[in-house]
Amino acid sequence: MSDMKKQRITIRLDEQEHSLLSSLSRRENKTESEIVRRALRKYFQEALAQQTGYELAQQLGIIGVTQDLPSDLSKNKEYFEGFGE
Repeated sequence: MSDMKKQRITIRLDEQEHSLLSSLSRRENKTESEIVRRALRKYFQEALAQQTGYELAQQLGIIGVTQDLPSDLSKNKEYFEGFGE
């Protein structure tokens, strides 16, 4: 990740959250930023796991990317003839 351009954000923590983050940072010998990034990655994985296939495809921008194809391509059985052979 060191070769990627990093963006900086600011978050606000209450005293208890900051105290826990600081303690964990010292205990694991990691920076507070590393711990927050790890927590965000875990959150993102869990959030994405709850999305439907359609939602993921939409997010990736792969829905509706074809042009000049028949509008009934996914429904008309004529187009499936010989598919998978």
